[in-house]
Amino acid sequence: MKAKILLNLLYKPHLHCVEKLDAALAKAREEGRSLLTVMNHMSVVDDPSFYAVLPMRYLKDVDTIRWGFGAHNICFSNTVFSWFFNLGKILGTKRFGEGPFQGSLDAAIRILSPDDTLDLEFSPWAREQEKPTLIQEFAKLGEVSQNTKELVKSVKPSPESTNILMSKSPFIRNKTSWFHVFPEGFVLQLQEPHNNSMRYFKWGVSRLILESTRAPVVMPIFAYGFEKVAPEDTAGEGIRRYLPSNLGAEIHVTIGDMIPDERIEFYRQKWRDLCKKYIDLENPTDLSEELKNGEKAQKLRSELAAELRQKVLEIREGLGVFKPEDPRFKDPTYWTEYTRTEGMSDPDVKFIGKNWAIKRLQLHLPDYEEDAA
Repeated sequence: MKAKILLNLLYKPHLHCVEKLDAALAKAREEGRSLLTVMNHMSVVDDPSFYAVLPMRYLKDVDTIRWGFGAHNICFSNTVFSWFFNLGKILGTKRFGEGPFQGSLDAAIRILSPDDTLDLEFSPWAREQEKPTLIQEFAKLGEVSQNTKELVKSVKPSPESTNILMSKSPFIRNKTSWFHVFPEGFVLQLQEPHNNSMRYFKWGVSRLILESTRAPVVMPIFAYGFEKVAPEDTAGEGIRRYLPSNLGAEIHVTIGDMIPDERIEFYRQKWRDLCKKYIDLENPTDLSEELKNGEKAQKLRSELAAELRQKVLEIREGLGVFKPEDPRFKDPTYWTEYTRTEGMSDPDVKFIGKNWAIKRLQLHLPDYEEDAA
């Protein structure tokens, strides 16, 4: 609430096509599905400022307040921060080598999975109902029986890590959840002509879609103007880093169209096929090595993440405000090399402030390990 008041007092926020977000949330709730929104990441105040732009109706219901991710070594670096971000429904993610198979991602999959698709027998409010039998079918037969094929559509036909490891409900809710993510993982502020471009999207967002027990409603969002509130060139300048900049600047948040369910199901069907083929019968509650790091699984996650990025990019391009994005930026290998060489590989691309994907720049933060992977 305070963020909303300050944002409207100090800046000029504009929310475009909010009716699309209303429709997506209503659709998700009516169909017993969660909502997943994906957005570009241009400043350290994107969240909660993004949420502060939304109408008051989104702030009144605790079940409608979004879940999200935050950098563990920043948002959870001390007790006060930890309490603040926990109460704000933020999960801590670890960077620099932790990858997409960390606990916060598993927790997010659990949050995106409606309670009626999970085994909640240990929860005091659980209803009496038959357990999903998919794991048992795999463990006993090594294949999906005819009776189980229909179950595949609503229960993840893969090692049920979220079903088993988080079967006891970690939170109380009356409605399905909304999860909001910044799949780039790091803030990106570039100098013109590349301003308001994006990095590639990381694979963690693909896990959220592929592995949740029921497909979420997925919606792209593009925003700009938050980089004026917290420009990266103020990092390291003491108190100025924490004071709002460019008072009176405009902020624009544009809601895109829901990604068709058919496209989401296209990728989920491919994932189900991989799970049937590569499940580890000796450890049916874990993702097998092939499902984690196999070429086909990695390719699937990469393709889905790229399509999500394209949907966000289409909003950007449709605004007619910025120059077309450099096609190099969608390629993960480009950013790997650019970061490895600290920008020397492409000197025409210049950051405002620092590229926080360079690990040595994070040594001032807790949990930094010089020899970590």
